Amino acid sequence: MGKMEVCHLGFIRYVKEEIAVIRERDPAIKSNMEVFLYPSFRVLMSYRLAHKLYLSGHYFWARWVSQRAARKTGIEIHPGAQIGKGLFIDHGSGVIIGETTIIGDNVTLYQGVTLGGTGKEQGKRHPTLGDNVMVSAGAKILGSFKIGDNCKIGAGSVVLKEVPPNCTVVGVPGRIVRSGSDAAPRSSMNQVDLPDPVYRDLAELWEQNIVMKLQIENLENTIKELREDETV
Repeated sequence: MGKMEVCHLGFIRYVKEEIAVIRERDPAIKSNMEVFLYPSFRVLMSYRLAHKLYLSGHYFWARWVSQRAARKTGIEIHPGAQIGKGLFIDHGSGVIIGETTIIGDNVTLYQGVTLGGTGKEQGKRHPTLGDNVMVSAGAKILGSFKIGDNCKIGAGSVVLKEVPPNCTVVGVPGRIVRSGSDAAPRSSMNQVDLPDPVYRDLAELWEQNIVMKLQIENLENTIKELREDETV
């Protein structure tokens, strides 16, 4: 079997894998043919070519391919980023993946996600995402640190420091609100029903306020009774 035939078979196998990934995670896709119109599919096809050009030192042509894909899909992936198997970008408009980003296998990104840096530092300056990570709509992960395997980042969160495996992070700045295997996104792609640390803190303050109010009322009644006894 010739080299061209091997490459052709490898490309067909890759396309089939991408079709399976998109159909698994997006119920809106009703047929394989629809996948070819999907922004995630189109931009990843372009990324694979751009990444090969980048690794070969053809930086201009790598950026040319990636920027054409960005204009057509709204998804900007720097050709230097390292992306594993099974990446799924749902809708995708506004997604940005920086040059030194490393993405593991079976990662899901939603629209408006940024995997960016925090300045003009040299070397590794973008985040590393482990396997089976889900980053919800509008979330920002900024800096050179790792998001561990099986983590879920809530919508609109801003993550600025490392997250251990099997955790759920929400808020600005992002805080870990759940840990353990129940946080694994592969068992649930739900972006909505996540813990709300702000509501939880307010609820605790509300309960403490009720307890304090009752204590003050009891204290006032006790003082009133003591004064009445003194009068008698």
